[in-house]
Amino acid sequence: MVIAEASSSADTSAIESLFWITVAAVASPIVARISRGFVPDAVVLLVCGMAIGPNLLGLADVDSVQILSELGLGMLFLLAGYELNPKLLGGTSGRVARLTWLVGLVIALIAVTFAIPEENFSAHIAVAIALTSTALGTLLPIIKQDGLLDTPLGRSVMAHGAVGELAPIIAMSLLLTSRSVGGALVVLILFGVAAVLIGAVPQRIVERVPGVRYAVSEMSGGTVQLPIRVVFLLLVTLMTVAAVFDLDVVLGAFAAGLILQRLIGPQNHEVGKSLEVVGFGVLIPVFFVASGMSIDVTAVLGQPVLWLGLVGAIGVARGLPVWLSERYVQHGSNLVSPRERTQLALYAATGLPIIVAVTGVATAADLMSVQLASVLVAAGATTVLVFPLIARLMTRRERG
Repeated sequence: MVIAEASSSADTSAIESLFWITVAAVASPIVARISRGFVPDAVVLLVCGMAIGPNLLGLADVDSVQILSELGLGMLFLLAGYELNPKLLGGTSGRVARLTWLVGLVIALIAVTFAIPEENFSAHIAVAIALTSTALGTLLPIIKQDGLLDTPLGRSVMAHGAVGELAPIIAMSLLLTSRSVGGALVVLILFGVAAVLIGAVPQRIVERVPGVRYAVSEMSGGTVQLPIRVVFLLLVTLMTVAAVFDLDVVLGAFAAGLILQRLIGPQNHEVGKSLEVVGFGVLIPVFFVASGMSIDVTAVLGQPVLWLGLVGAIGVARGLPVWLSERYVQHGSNLVSPRERTQLALYAATGLPIIVAVTGVATAADLMSVQLASVLVAAGATTVLVFPLIARLMTRRERG
């Protein structure tokens, strides 16, 4: 009787929230498929989260699945770091992409300062960083599906997308902190040293201890799946180190992906597929749905001008500098076609995951109001829905 009474009074909000999140995760790809891919899966997940969240139906509680959401965020950026080609950040094209991002950041900061004068300077910086991000992880399936990955347009999207994903993460660590910029830079360097040391340990063990590589290969299947467990250990270790250094866990997750690429390389398709199954099949949908649950729908609908204004600001601050750099700055691999330059600008201005991460950091540190964060996330979701759609329609029209 005591056990029955205790079990009946137990809090079931976590499992109920997880139930509705999994329902949304199953429904979202079906909806995306019905729309023939024009409505991305991430947007459907966000909308489902808004529907089941406390601001509408109240079926799920975001606090009860917070740790799963954090792991989903970590897996999203680990996979982004794992798929990133470091060569895209070097050379003339990489240098132009970095300078283009800096120009966009300045434009975004000026625009935000005049557009939202009631917010403090820290909020302006957070919004400016969010406006200049690129959702490379969201764009990759679209680029692959349209057969653009190995084309000049696809390579340009990857170059600007790599900078648009890495640079905002570093900017978050330097500018969205209670430390001075100099102190934040020292901490960032120390984190980099720690990440290098953490990445060197397993590499040295595999190289110098006989039989380790064979043992790991033997335990890579069945009920053990040792390589996947090691990857999760690496991910959680780097996220923990980032948290100890008072940095955002996104930086640790991205560093874990870069280390993983160096350790096993993207040619290890078996590990890569297993990570995609765990990430995109389980954890990443939880992150997007939980992010949608945090959106204040009333705030978004109550400020439609700000919502649309932020969508336009993303296009101007991120897309316009990319278009201008392709048109007027020679770096050896410029896109000649005006249509492709416009498509590149639209793809580069597609941002969502980093916008969610930036708003999460800013609201947790009381640098940004929940209402502004909700409108900014809604604007990011709109770019994921609209900008790639326009770019794909341009391709189909050209082929027609």
